[in-house]
Amino acid sequence: MFFYYDTSIIILIPAMIFAMAAQGMVKRNFSRYGKVRNGRNMTGAEAARRVLDENGLRDVAVRQIRGSLTDNYDPRTKVLSLSEDVYGVNSVSAVSVACHEAGHAIQHARGYIPLKIRNGIVPVVNFASKLTWPLLLIGIVLLAAGSFEMSYWGNMLFNIGVIAFIAIIVFHLITLPVEFNASHRAIVQMEQLALVAPEDIVGSKKVLRAAAMTYIAALAVAVANLLRILAIRGRSD
Repeated sequence: MFFYYDTSIIILIPAMIFAMAAQGMVKRNFSRYGKVRNGRNMTGAEAARRVLDENGLRDVAVRQIRGSLTDNYDPRTKVLSLSEDVYGVNSVSAVSVACHEAGHAIQHARGYIPLKIRNGIVPVVNFASKLTWPLLLIGIVLLAAGSFEMSYWGNMLFNIGVIAFIAIIVFHLITLPVEFNASHRAIVQMEQLALVAPEDIVGSKKVLRAAAMTYIAALAVAVANLLRILAIRGRSD
């Protein structure tokens, strides 16, 4: 069993390589187009404000937060937060990211169903993420004990852990259309409102496409983890 536990990590390797490649792509594209001033000389904050106002979202505030690539939109407070690399920067990357986050604000205002579902299951997923690994590990240990009573409780705890893990995978799955749609809205707004020059759109698409790949990678890692767990469970029988 010990040998199997060691080698079961092989299941994770392809997903981990994919995740690292996706992260590297994000950093490369953001850095590359972060050095290219957009043709309209517009900052991320200005672009976000323009998109929000043009879509009737003047009640959404735009603020600066610390960090890099920490940009987000909070539907509870209607605050669009832009990182230091985006807020006051006039690069192609900055405007692209800012418009992506504005895309989330538009989704919220328009009642975009996948976003509603994702926001609705966040509390469940947060709770599940805290319980998943403890339940799975305790379940495997009890199953390995061998007695009927221990196996009963071990099997039950393990199954609950698997269900919790599936909830996390569902969250990652629902996140994909939310993020892809926000990027699509960003490009549409950038083109319609002429927030960047036509020649900047290619770079914008590369930045947003690379960011989207990280969400696919997160889903791949979660699925690989579940397959590994199920493989270990099968070995413990």
